[in-house]
Amino acid sequence: MGRDIVSAKLDVIFKKLFTENSDLLHSFVASMLDIPPESIKEITISNPELPPETVASKFSRLDLSLNVDDKLVNVEIQVKTDTDYRDRTLFYWAKLYTSELKSGEDYGSLKQTITINIINFNMFEGEDYHTEVAAMIKGRNEVFSDKFSMHFFELKKISKNPKTSREQWLQFINADSEEDFEMVEATSMPIIQKAVKVIYDMSEDTKIRELARLREKALHDEASALRQAKEEGRAEIIEKMKASGMTEEQINAILSLN
Repeated sequence: MGRDIVSAKLDVIFKKLFTENSDLLHSFVASMLDIPPESIKEITISNPELPPETVASKFSRLDLSLNVDDKLVNVEIQVKTDTDYRDRTLFYWAKLYTSELKSGEDYGSLKQTITINIINFNMFEGEDYHTEVAAMIKGRNEVFSDKFSMHFFELKKISKNPKTSREQWLQFINADSEEDFEMVEATSMPIIQKAVKVIYDMSEDTKIRELARLREKALHDEASALRQAKEEGRAEIIEKMKASGMTEEQINAILSLN
């Protein structure tokens, strides 16, 4: 039986891993943005702490806010399917974009703002695991503003045979078991092999394992609460349909369309 290994796919582990290991963070950000690591002069973490009240609570979100040279970057892991995710990440992008504009400053001082969204569900059509969203002028192949940038990485589309550093990092994040991490170790570059060692060390720490347990419980509780709310809403709709005189066959036909 393999060891019980914590996964970087769990947002609290992801955040702890990268806030406490700057070399891993530099390599990861460079790979996700497809830029040379040496081109990044400085990364500052704006929110390094893990607030205990959010780790164990339902409907909480953990992300990593960074200043990368003169850019604002937000990294988020989303494990559970979220039908409102596009609107939510757009909302967070907008908040981050305006967050450093001080009173009296001109709009030209607003910084390029980038979101890196690592999602454990399929959101876009096609087989490509990476989707980049930019602000383009409709009908012309022209960028409206390079200050808007969103990257989505769909973990379920990652190849088992990574060829680039970006794919190797995503394979590492996607790993759930000791067998998965052994595969990552065997094929990856040294910096990711170090990341695997850090994960192994974290897995031996009882406090970190408890942190992971509490977070997983909160995510399960959240999923259960949302499912229950959906079921209650569906039951209420059915009752209203029956009260209006609709037959069971008509109700089933309408509900099957949604």
